[in-house]
Amino acid sequence: MPHDPSEEELRALGGSKLTVSGLLEVFGVRTRDDQTVLHITQALKDAGLTTDPDFASRRLREEFQVVFLQSASGTVPDNEVEEEDEGLPWGALPQQPFTIGDIPAARRGVECVASGDPLTRAMYLMQTKNYSQVPVLDGDSALKGVVTWRSVAMLLATGKDPELDSAVEPDPPVAQTYQEFFSLLDTIREYGYVLVRENDGTVTGIVTAADITERFDDTARPFFLVGEIEHRLRRCLSPKIPAEAVKAVQMREKTGRFRDLSFGDYVKLLDGDQRNKHGARKEAACAAADRNWATLGWDRLVDRDEFVRQLDRVRGIRNKIAHFDPEPLPPGKTEELRQFVTLLRQLT
Repeated sequence: MPHDPSEEELRALGGSKLTVSGLLEVFGVRTRDDQTVLHITQALKDAGLTTDPDFASRRLREEFQVVFLQSASGTVPDNEVEEEDEGLPWGALPQQPFTIGDIPAARRGVECVASGDPLTRAMYLMQTKNYSQVPVLDGDSALKGVVTWRSVAMLLATGKDPELDSAVEPDPPVAQTYQEFFSLLDTIREYGYVLVRENDGTVTGIVTAADITERFDDTARPFFLVGEIEHRLRRCLSPKIPAEAVKAVQMREKTGRFRDLSFGDYVKLLDGDQRNKHGARKEAACAAADRNWATLGWDRLVDRDEFVRQLDRVRGIRNKIAHFDPEPLPPGKTEELRQFVTLLRQLT
């Protein structure tokens, strides 16, 4: 069950090394999603801690250091300064190469036939599953080759008996799970697939061109949606909200330019219920946000509370994808982005 450790329990972790799985266990959770990351990050910050590098950028079994904010590189302990979570701090970009094993299909298992099976079984799998190829595999690792529609057609054209062994294409493309993904793209482009082995020789999956297309859609679409959201936010707000209001929400360099705002700054521009870390309402900031909202003239078009809440959720999603998590964004989060960009299209 989820567990919120006390500040004392968290501070006891200072100076220690943990894995991502170990940190999740401290909080009694098993899944690292965007809400979990935000909750743990805030709990650590409240206890005067952070992680180096950011635990959100590490894989589940990789280690990081739990450090006190005063000793963290580039961190200024100031309770009144709000978290600047919109950029890409050190450690946010990928620290490990993207491997073929990071594609879910590489470890999903593979439907296959054995070398003694009839050819019709391989053909049935390809027909019913819409496969272009079926591996011929004895046990978990003895790969004999693959049967493809091309090899079946060539066999039938010769008039030979339709036996499995005669339709097998030997030496199919095979990769190890640890191989760098981009180095295998030419192979997948040429053959349409690559079989994947684990370090112990077990064939764990097959990655096809369709899997690559699906992964690209899952990974790239949220980036483009967030980019459009930021562009449309500027188009909605910049003609109406003055530079002085923009400067009021900028924490560092107060340029008054919309292009210099972080995503969190957009929330602060419009949020009528802003509070500090102790829960006290920040009256001046709320009053300024009220004026900004009134300037937009959206009262009859949009529910302000719902708009701000969704904008803040989009901010959290944006932060997650900015950390280049190897796991694709859950479908529900991508749908949240689609919904919000649709709303902004109606307002611009």
